[in-house]
Amino acid sequence: MDIKDNTPTQEQKETIKKLHNEDIKRTKISFYIVAGVLCIAATFLIRFKAFDFIGGYHKLLGNLLMAGACSFGILIISRFVQSQIAKGTLEKGLIYNLIQFTRLVTFIVIVFIFISFLNANWYTAAVSLGLISLLLGFALQTPIASLIGWFYIVMRGPFKVGDRIQVGSFNGDVVEINFLDTTLWEFAGNLMTSDLPSGRLIRFPNSLIFQNQVYNYSWQKYPLVWNEISFYITFNSDLDWVEKKLREVTLQQLDANTKDHVQDMRDEISDTPVDDIDFEEFPFVNYRIHENNWVEVVLIYIVNPKHSSHMRSKIVKAVIAEMLRSPEKVSFVAEGS
Repeated sequence: MDIKDNTPTQEQKETIKKLHNEDIKRTKISFYIVAGVLCIAATFLIRFKAFDFIGGYHKLLGNLLMAGACSFGILIISRFVQSQIAKGTLEKGLIYNLIQFTRLVTFIVIVFIFISFLNANWYTAAVSLGLISLLLGFALQTPIASLIGWFYIVMRGPFKVGDRIQVGSFNGDVVEINFLDTTLWEFAGNLMTSDLPSGRLIRFPNSLIFQNQVYNYSWQKYPLVWNEISFYITFNSDLDWVEKKLREVTLQQLDANTKDHVQDMRDEISDTPVDDIDFEEFPFVNYRIHENNWVEVVLIYIVNPKHSSHMRSKIVKAVIAEMLRSPEKVSFVAEGS
């Protein structure tokens, strides 16, 4: 199974596609303009007492209409900003997050506008808003914590859409980050023993990132992980020949640029206090004595985490085929021993 990196989800594609669609954009902006003009016109009609039948609600209705007119103006600006973001050259996951952030800011501004027009006394409005916030804070602790978690994810960036992560006991590829929750396409889990997708979606509240460690297998600076494969051979095998062949066969299976990433890791380590680790040859081959008097050969290499199962299978097949061609150099442990 081939999984492409940073592939936008269907929801992201639809969101960005709609922002690029000129007909939809013109239709919505036209609706906002017409609605705003109607609100302003209705406000003037109220001032000329054209709606005497509403009695003492003239002022309240006038304020609501003015708030509506300002809100439609904010929606026009927001729509323009979202269109400009969608036209950017950033990766799809970041564009999607910026669009979601713009929509959240738009909603907050519109709520603020309505509160402002409905409360002429700013002190009363502030006290009322404070009391409401206090009550909502107690009643909606988890959703509020999840919203704060969303801000943390967007600003701090522990992961982004397309990354392979582990949060607590959840493992998966990030397919969506909303205001309150994050959706993963699960890999492994209790249905699979490999690193392939299980077919299930995991949705967890964003507040979970404050309670658990977050493991990111797709770190932007170094988007690869180390893998190990163990082979068991006998003591009379030519260990130097085995090591040489393992490296040759593994490099043939890995991507041509994989070896360059070892130097990237050296550079990353040199910029940290942990600068006494040195990687000489690649791939690495270690030997251990097994408890049953076998020699355990451990092959260590780097790979894209989303391709680890596929690459492991390729290397195992290629290594075994190469070893079997030279029985005088290497012998495997007999079956059943």
